[in-house]
Amino acid sequence: MKTDDIDLLLCCSLCRETTCAQCACVCDCRSLCVCVCVCVCVCVCVCGCVCVYIYPACWKRNRASDTCGRCLCSRRLGVCGGGGLMAGQRSGSGATRTRQRGGHPAAVLALLTLLTCCVRCAEPAPAKPSNIILILADDQDVELGGMTPMKKAKALIGGAGATFVNAFTVTPLCCPSRSSVLTGQYPHNHEVRNNSVSGNCSSPQWQKGPESAAFPFYLSKQKYQTFFAGKYLNQYGKKEGGDISHVPPGWDQWHALVGNSQYYNYSLSVNGKEEKHGDSYEKDYLTDLITNRSLHFLDDRSPQHPFFLMLSPPAPHSPWTAAPQYQKEFDTVKAPRDGSFDKPGKDKHWLLRQPINPMPNSSLTFLDDAFRKRWQTLLSVDDMVEALVKKLDSIKELDNTYIIYTSDNGYHTGQFSLPIDKRQLYEFDIRVPLMVRGPGIKPNQTLKAPVLNIDLAPTILDISGLNLSTVNVDGQSFLPQMAPSLRNGTARPFFLVEYTGEGHPEPDPSCPKLGPGLSQCFPDCVCEDAYNNTYACVRTLDKDQNLQYCEFADSESFVEVYNLTSDPHQLENIVKKVDPAVLQAMNQRLIKLQSCAGDSCRNVK
Repeated sequence: MKTDDIDLLLCCSLCRETTCAQCACVCDCRSLCVCVCVCVCVCVCVCGCVCVYIYPACWKRNRASDTCGRCLCSRRLGVCGGGGLMAGQRSGSGATRTRQRGGHPAAVLALLTLLTCCVRCAEPAPAKPSNIILILADDQDVELGGMTPMKKAKALIGGAGATFVNAFTVTPLCCPSRSSVLTGQYPHNHEVRNNSVSGNCSSPQWQKGPESAAFPFYLSKQKYQTFFAGKYLNQYGKKEGGDISHVPPGWDQWHALVGNSQYYNYSLSVNGKEEKHGDSYEKDYLTDLITNRSLHFLDDRSPQHPFFLMLSPPAPHSPWTAAPQYQKEFDTVKAPRDGSFDKPGKDKHWLLRQPINPMPNSSLTFLDDAFRKRWQTLLSVDDMVEALVKKLDSIKELDNTYIIYTSDNGYHTGQFSLPIDKRQLYEFDIRVPLMVRGPGIKPNQTLKAPVLNIDLAPTILDISGLNLSTVNVDGQSFLPQMAPSLRNGTARPFFLVEYTGEGHPEPDPSCPKLGPGLSQCFPDCVCEDAYNNTYACVRTLDKDQNLQYCEFADSESFVEVYNLTSDPHQLENIVKKVDPAVLQAMNQRLIKLQSCAGDSCRNVK
């Protein structure tokens, strides 16, 4: 090869982003790249051309976890020479390409000779790990059309990647579900039972235990730049839960909502310091604030390290305050009337037997209004997705970034005559949206294998390159389902859904006629939860079976069983029609799942 075929770049950006001057193909530095402390990189392009990259001595570069302390280039080859400026080196930033004719400075040729010798024994330098963005909506259902307003998100994430049509939360309530997302564990292992401090939501016990080993901690160890904005856990920032000064381990930038979802008039913990907000749309609307701060973080990040963002907007959680420009949208939309809407729950557990059926007109009006407002709030989240994708494209990180969109739990609006809430075992409350785009994921995929929210943490850590055997999770990575060429996946036909009810044995004065232990009462004295609304279910979902078996911890020891193949809306409890041997097998699986941890959660037979 002649020296005039060498493409010399001074103070360049990453060599994989450049183009070979010989044939205009993209140089594949990941196939063969050698760096030394004089900050010279030789890259053999896929076309056979050789490119030389010269960096200023202070340029910060980290191409491997084992890095040189002088210039942060890789020292995996053991080639670390002296420092100092090279002949022809320029200062400043930005890439400069020169097409050299008639030779190069002697220093460059000498180094090229040295590096050519090293190339023969070099290992390929690893590419920079992929970036990751997790968007976690609050109370967004999928069964009742909750993704309908999200046209941009469906096109930019689902259309550009994979949509999981069997995604579930392992517990249908905000705080325990979010704790499962962070830890990759079932509630019986992280021990967050409900939204109260007494239920371990953001409690000192949580902070000292599971939170200290949540996935952001490991991402930080993997040299990810981490950013959080929005709702964290329902009791976060309260005095009983460590106050605003508490910043969980692993986060570089922390912009967490104090308490439960709000759109205006809230406080944030910004890196441990209180920041109060009012009712100005331009300054305070929380969904837009999360969007804007995430974009600023992307502008200010270090390009040499991967990044992780977790964005948790309040939508579509109550109080359903839409941005001003969206408050008249969907004015003719009503809550869907099909499926289990306003159907009696006469064969279900005691809480489902309480609501008035059919619902009065006042309840129907209330439900339709709530349903519209929920959709209106989601339009700002849709804008968030669009803004993020545009920003990633502008900074040339879109093709190296995984974007995950999901929700903490589902929701219901009138199903079985229950007005509005979650907490129940039925499909509308436990199914969640899940879309993912990223490197190696083919566009427009629809994937049917079941995925749980406890799978998010191991999937994110899998993307980061962490050895999953070193972390304590109950879930499993679903990365292989999206890009099967990466490695073999594991089937999981059985999984657990569990919930511990809130409330106390003494009567609730707002609903005295319905008996003891009632909480979360809504219009017409319909109750959504109680202390003994405590249950555990084993869900079976594979090509042969689609079943749900649930046991309640109440005085009735009530059992509900559904065949969702023939009864997708769970209208008929078939517990009295099922073969006792089948019930016994389901009971035994449930017992195993309720005490499982780690591998045993993934391998229940």
